[in-house]
Amino acid sequence: MGKIALLSAPTNLGLRPPEVSSVPGCSKAPEALREAGLHRFFIEIGAMDAGATIPGRYTDKISAGRIRNEAEILKYCRKVQERITGLLESGNTPLIIGGDCSLLLGVGLAIKKRGSYGLVHIDGHTDFRHPGNSSKCASLAGEDLAAVVGLHYPRISNIDSSGPYFEPGKTVHCGCRNDDDHLFEVSEKLRLVIPASDAIEDGMIKSGRRIMTALKESGALPYWLHIDLDVLDPGVMPAVDSPAEGGFEGDHLAELMSLLAPGAIGADVTIFDPDLDPDGKYARYLVKIISKGLRNLGMRHI
Repeated sequence: MGKIALLSAPTNLGLRPPEVSSVPGCSKAPEALREAGLHRFFIEIGAMDAGATIPGRYTDKISAGRIRNEAEILKYCRKVQERITGLLESGNTPLIIGGDCSLLLGVGLAIKKRGSYGLVHIDGHTDFRHPGNSSKCASLAGEDLAAVVGLHYPRISNIDSSGPYFEPGKTVHCGCRNDDDHLFEVSEKLRLVIPASDAIEDGMIKSGRRIMTALKESGALPYWLHIDLDVLDPGVMPAVDSPAEGGFEGDHLAELMSLLAPGAIGADVTIFDPDLDPDGKYARYLVKIISKGLRNLGMRHI
C-alpha cells in the first residue's frame, strides 16, 4: 500500500538575494522543519522519508531575457521531476518540503507527463508575473503560477514541448491579497480565484467546497496541491520571503488544507525562511499547521 513520501527540496534558486552578497534562507526550511518534528510526526502515522533532492549552487546570475539562476533551475526541475515520477509510479503520495516556489516547475513537468491534472495554488501572491505583463521577469518564485500554465519564456513554460503543465481552466488560486498586481489578469485566465479576504469572509469550509466544485466541473480531479506559507498573515508567520498583510490565520490554513488534501495526488510546501526564525518558534508553529492539514494527504488514492 502506498504511503505519504516526504521529499526535501532545499532550493532557493528562484528567489532574489535578500541583500547584496547574501543568499535566501529558504533552502534551510526542510531541515528546520525536520528539527521541529515534521518528519517525526508523519513517520509516526505511517509516512516514509524519501530523502532529499539537492539543487545546484545559487549564483544570482541574471541577464536580459533570462531568469535568475536559470540554468540551475532547469537542471533542478529535471531532478524534481524524476523523483516525483518515481514516487508516484511506486504508488506513493509525494509531500515536497521546499524550498522556494520555483520547484513547482519540476512538479508541473512530472504531473504533465502523467496526463492532465488540476492544480490548487494556495499562495499569498498570484505569482503571475510573466514576460507578457512585466519587463522585470527575473525570479521564478514570483512567476511560478504563470510559468506552469504556459505564460513564461518557452524554455521555462514549454520544456519538452509539454507546456502548459497545468491547463489554466483546471487551475485554482486561493490566498492572494486584494492589491495583488495581477489579480485581474489571473481571475480572467484561471478557472477560479479566491482572494484571502473572500476566503476568510466566506469561511474555509465554503471556500474549500467552491474549489472542489470548480475542479470537478473542469475535470481537474485529481489535482496537485501547492502551499506557499506566505498565505499566512505576517502577524502569525513573519518568517517567509515576502510577507503581506491580510492573510490567513494558522487555523484557516490548516482547515483549508485538511479539506483539500485527501483528493490530492501530492503536495508541496514552500517559502518558510529559517533565517528569520532564530529560536525555531515559527518552525514549530508550522509543524502543527502542516501536520493537521496534510495528515490525510492523498488518502482517496493511497
